[in-house]
Amino acid sequence: MYQRNRIYISSEEQEIIKNTKILIAGAGLGSNIAECVLRMGFENLTICDMDNVENSNLNRQNYTSSDIEKPKVDSLYHRLKSINPEAEINYHNVFLTETNCCEYIENIDIAINTIDFTSDAPFVFDEICRENNIPVLHPFNFGWAGCVFIINKWSESLLNIIQGDDQPEVSIVEHIIQNSKSDVDLFWLRDVLKSYKDENAKNSPPQLAPASWITAGICANLLFKLANNKSIKVFPNFYLLTAN
Repeated sequence: MYQRNRIYISSEEQEIIKNTKILIAGAGLGSNIAECVLRMGFENLTICDMDNVENSNLNRQNYTSSDIEKPKVDSLYHRLKSINPEAEINYHNVFLTETNCCEYIENIDIAINTIDFTSDAPFVFDEICRENNIPVLHPFNFGWAGCVFIINKWSESLLNIIQGDDQPEVSIVEHIIQNSKSDVDLFWLRDVLKSYKDENAKNSPPQLAPASWITAGICANLLFKLANNKSIKVFPNFYLLTAN
């Protein structure tokens, strides 16, 4: 299945990623990431979420109209198994919370945190993983750009930039804008952020399909690097790729 991975990925590296155990916490953006990394050769995935597929998900998440009202994890499981029936795909129709995170990280090598910022769960999840020496990828959809933070025992905490903000996504975007390289022009992201703030309502942030797949690609590359002990940069540094 992976013949076309050659040169980019050695046979030894392919075997390593095949056996690397990945936990995907959240099956929204996580649905795009799951398919990308499965096709690359990560064959041991665990997915946790308790949302059902909604029509509003279809503009960017890895579902179809026939999945609407079905549990995301169930639809995603069947899609992934249709791609690679031999893969070890486990799923749990459950939200990861402050109280149950520990139940799902046992024997996990790397975690991907796409838990909604509607509670302290994403931060508690990070801390539990740090205590267990499990690196965590935090991916973000910025419409025309994808971004990923890596949290591990050497990194700073995401709480360092949130600082009690009731809209953590805003603080995250501001961190990206303020700390991007000088040769990366994010004028469009500044405009999006301003328009979002001007809505004067706690709407969900706007997101587009291109960034879902860009972010999935970044995650696949970082999972490959982590699994093979290659050099990575950790938060507050970040990986950003823009198509705009």
